[in-house]
Amino acid sequence: MVFCPSSSFKRTVLLLAILAAFLPAQPVPAAAFDLFGFKLFGGSEEAVETVPDPLPYTASLAVSTSDEGLESALQSNSDLMARQDSPPSGEAGLISRALSDRDRLIARLYGSGYYGGTVAIRVGGVPLETALETGDIPGGRPVPVVIDIDPGPQFTFGDVEISTRSATGRAGDIGVSTDPAFWGLAPGDVAESGKILGAENGIRTLLRDRGFAKARIAERVIVADHATRTLDVTLVAEAGPRARFGPVSVQGTDVTDPDFVATQAMIPQGDVYSPESLERARKRLNDLGIFSSIRLVEGDVAGPDGTLPITIEVSERKRHVIGAGASWSSTEGFGVEAYWRRRNLFRRGELLSVEGSVGRIGNENLQSMEYSGRVAFEKPGAFGPLTKFTTSLSARQESPEAYVSRSLTLDAYYHREFSDTLTGRAGGEVFYANEEDVFGDSDYLLVGLPADLTYDTRDDKLDPSKGVFAVLAGEPAYDTLNSNLMFFMKGTASSYVALDDAKRFILAGRVSAGSILGPSVRDIPASRRFIAGGGGSIRGYAYRNVGPRVNGEVTGGRSILELSGEVRVKATDTIGIVGFIDAGNAYTDQVPDFSRPLKIGVGAGLRYFTPIGPLRIDAAVPLDPEKDDPDFALYVGLSQAF
Repeated sequence: MVFCPSSSFKRTVLLLAILAAFLPAQPVPAAAFDLFGFKLFGGSEEAVETVPDPLPYTASLAVSTSDEGLESALQSNSDLMARQDSPPSGEAGLISRALSDRDRLIARLYGSGYYGGTVAIRVGGVPLETALETGDIPGGRPVPVVIDIDPGPQFTFGDVEISTRSATGRAGDIGVSTDPAFWGLAPGDVAESGKILGAENGIRTLLRDRGFAKARIAERVIVADHATRTLDVTLVAEAGPRARFGPVSVQGTDVTDPDFVATQAMIPQGDVYSPESLERARKRLNDLGIFSSIRLVEGDVAGPDGTLPITIEVSERKRHVIGAGASWSSTEGFGVEAYWRRRNLFRRGELLSVEGSVGRIGNENLQSMEYSGRVAFEKPGAFGPLTKFTTSLSARQESPEAYVSRSLTLDAYYHREFSDTLTGRAGGEVFYANEEDVFGDSDYLLVGLPADLTYDTRDDKLDPSKGVFAVLAGEPAYDTLNSNLMFFMKGTASSYVALDDAKRFILAGRVSAGSILGPSVRDIPASRRFIAGGGGSIRGYAYRNVGPRVNGEVTGGRSILELSGEVRVKATDTIGIVGFIDAGNAYTDQVPDFSRPLKIGVGAGLRYFTPIGPLRIDAAVPLDPEKDDPDFALYVGLSQAF
C-alpha cells in the first residue's frame, strides 16, 4: 500500500521532529526550565550542590509486626531509607540523619497508636547512642545502617476529658461540645496522635468561627497507661474574649494608595470577628494582581467591645510585565501571541494592556493568516469594591475557510461580583466589519448592549476536578448600515466529577447552545454567525467548518448545539491520559431543527502536568468529514480542553 501524506500529516511530523530535536536521547541530570518566572520540566533546584566529604551508606529496616500497613508507613517515613542515594556529609552528617529519622519513626508509631514501641538504629555495627557519644562510626564503607522497630501494643483511648473556659478563665459553656466522640476521641478507639491534633484544631477553628479570635488550647495532658494499654487525654480550651473587627491599616505599599487597599479588602469594621471575612479579603486583594504577597496580621483584642485591629501587609509586584504564548493544531496551524502590561497605572490597581497575536501561521499566503491587536484598560473598584470598569479597542482579521473578516471593536463594560461564585457584566459595543463570504462582500456596523453572567465553582481553572462553570450571554444589536435588528444569545455549561479521593479519574462534560434572533443568515456578519469545528468546538473537524452550506461552502447559521465529554486519567503525578468525544452542528434556523445530524469527533490525548497547568496534546478523528475537513487533527496547547 502506498501512503501519501497530507499537508496536515506533514505538519504533524514536522512538529514531532522539532520536539524530538530538543528531547535528550539519553537520560541527563534534571534541569528546570524557566518560563516567565515558572519552573517547568525540573525540580525547584537548578543544580545539586556538592556535599563535602560524602559518606555512602546502605540502610535496611525491619518491623516486628504483622500489620503490613504499618510496616509500609514506616518504610515510607524513613529518611535513611529514602535518601540512600544522597550521602550525608561525613560521620556527623550520618549520625544527624539517623537521630532525625528516629524521631520521625517514633512520631509515625504515635500516629498509629503505638506508644510503647522502640526504634533501635545501629550504624556501622554500633548503637546510634554509642556513635553519638564517640563521634566515630567504625567499619568499612559504605556504612551499614540497620533499623529495628518493635511497635509494641496498640493503645486505645481511655479517659478523655474536654472542657472549655471563657475569657475570664472560668469554666463554662461557650457553645462547644465537650463530648469526646464528637471530636473523634471516643474511649475504646485507636489512640492515633493525629486524632488529638485534629480535635485541637477543630476546637480552635470552631471558636474562631464564633468570634473568639484568640482561642487556644490552654492545657493538654496526655498519659499513657502501659498496664491497660490506654491513653488518657485532657484538653482545656480557652476561648478568650469575643472580638470585633477594629481599625484596618496597610503596610508595605510603595506605589499603591493604602486607602484603596483597605477599601478593596472590605474588612467589616465593627462586625464580629470572622476568619471567613479575612479569607475573602485576602482573595479580593489577590485578584487585583498587583501584590506578590499578602498577610493579614491580627493585633491584640482591646477595650470593652473587644476591638481587634487588622494590619494588611503587602509586597508589590513589578509594574511592568511582558509575556508570550503559542499554540498549534494540524488544522489551524501555529498561533503566537504576546502582551505588555502596566500594573497600578494610577496607583489604584489600574491595568493597561497591549496585546497582539498571529494565527494560522504556515498557511499558503498572508491573506489567509489571522491577526489581532488590542489595547485594554481596567479599573478595579470603579463604582465600589465589588465592581470594575473595563474598556478596549481591538482590530482583527479572521480567515477560516468559510469567510474573511476584517473588524474593529470598541467596547466598555461594568463588572459586578455578586458572590464568590457569581459575577456579571453589562456594557456597550460598537463593531465594524468588512467581510467576504459565499454571499459576497459586505460591510456591517453594529451597535450593541452585551451582558453576561458567569457561575464558577471549579477548584482549579486550568485543571478542574470538581465544580461547575457556566456562562449565559446575550446582546441586542442594531446594524446601522443595513437597518437590521438582531439579538445574540449563547449559553455554555461545564461540569467536573472526580471518581476517587486522589482525583486521578475525572469525568468532564460540556454543553453549549446558542441562537440569533433577527434577520436572515446573509444579513448577519459572518464572524458573528454560529459555525462549529476546531479545537474549542468539535475536535477532528477543520476550524469553523461545520454548519449550513451553499454550493459546498460553509455559510454559518443562526443556532448551534455542541456537546463534549472526556475521561481524564492521571497515570502518574506528571502524565495524564484523556479519551474524548465531541459532537455538534450549526443550523440555518433560529432553533436547531436537527434536520442535519450532529457531527461527531472522537480521539485521545496526553497531558503533561506543569506548575502553570497541563500541557495538552490531543489527536482527533472526524467520523463524518466534509469538504476541507482533515483525515485527523492534532492539537497542542496549555490547560485542559475545557
